[in-house]
Amino acid sequence: MPHFITTHERSSVTVSTGITYDRQSIEKWLFSSQNQTCPVTKQQLTHDDNHLIILTPNHTLRRLIQAWCTINTSHGVDRIPTPKLPTTKTLIEKHLKDASDSLDSPHLLIQSLKNLKTIASESETNRRCIESAGAVEFLASIVTKNNTSSLSSCSTTEFQIEATIIDDDDVEGFAFDFRVDAEDEATNILYNLHLTEQGLKTLLNFKNGEFLDSLLRLMQKGNYDSRTYSVFLLKSMSKVAAPSKLANLKTEFFIELVQLLKDQIPKKASKATLQTLIQLVESGRNRVKAIESRCVNVLIELLLDCKERKPCEMILVLLEMLCQCADGRYELLSHGCGLAIVSKKIMTVSTLANDRAVRILLSVSRFSATHFVVQEMLRIGIVAKLCLVLEVDSGNKAKDKAREILKLHAKSWKNSHCISSNLLASYPKSG
Repeated sequence: MPHFITTHERSSVTVSTGITYDRQSIEKWLFSSQNQTCPVTKQQLTHDDNHLIILTPNHTLRRLIQAWCTINTSHGVDRIPTPKLPTTKTLIEKHLKDASDSLDSPHLLIQSLKNLKTIASESETNRRCIESAGAVEFLASIVTKNNTSSLSSCSTTEFQIEATIIDDDDVEGFAFDFRVDAEDEATNILYNLHLTEQGLKTLLNFKNGEFLDSLLRLMQKGNYDSRTYSVFLLKSMSKVAAPSKLANLKTEFFIELVQLLKDQIPKKASKATLQTLIQLVESGRNRVKAIESRCVNVLIELLLDCKERKPCEMILVLLEMLCQCADGRYELLSHGCGLAIVSKKIMTVSTLANDRAVRILLSVSRFSATHFVVQEMLRIGIVAKLCLVLEVDSGNKAKDKAREILKLHAKSWKNSHCISSNLLASYPKSG
């Protein structure tokens, strides 16, 4: 929850209820958390003509704080600089017009986009103002320009990208030196605007899906940063898209997403790729496309080297979804390490990982349990691991599924010498 202004904040604002907050905290409360009320009074806050919540700079409080800082300079207190005022819709519209007038001049266009990115980086209020001024449609139109347009010549312009990526659970900044064109810069800005649900839907529906096709093209063309921002945008868009929209994605999207996983681009981009695939394969049609794109094989290879909890969990979640299809189970069983690595992650990662790994083994046991597979599960220690699951604190869901697997093939496994006597004692009774 936002807090009152302290001597360390640089900007204080007053909301319509008369309560003063530091700007950064109240903006996080209002925009990132999608709240519309005053945190203290719980009253609805006043909006302006652009549907933005009114935050009025509290100059009196700022001057008092600055005066206190000046008096206490000898104690090591630095004077707080006067903050920049929030931008206005009129100013943003002027920037967009300047950018639009520069479409035939690559250097001027990219400079205009850089200016827009700077404004967006200053505050959440600025980002919402940029979105309300129609920047989403303008930036989308730049991204959807094909390679034969005049914008393609922008690829000769070189400058440093300085972007801050904000994901679900943390913040990470990075900078790259690359040749970039207007498409790359526009994609960068679109992601870092942290668009509202309506803004994301605008992208999804832009020119009957042309923006999605352009994202695919950016993912294919190999530029490091454009591929990264494209997958971040696709992840955000997939969260708000109608199921029918996602079900119609081209197979090439899955090919590129799987390739991104193979390439192991920045860790946060790999994480976003996994999250995107999990959202997309909710549709049965997309599961087939992902499997055809060799997703199962790549996931197994990643799991072999994965040491971190969250990536392991996401890989197992995605594998479990794909193994609901016969082709997915076939790919898992065809990989020499498929069954073994899934079993290995049980009781070594988390309760969630236990559940998903045992789910995968249950799918195999129910629908793909040939004599060879049943004996292989015994030979590589999966049966012993399942018996161990019943004895330790591995989560109730995992225990129930492990018990079901063991009952399914009790005739083949129960009297085996491959299971130690102490584990056999916990073997569930059949029937």
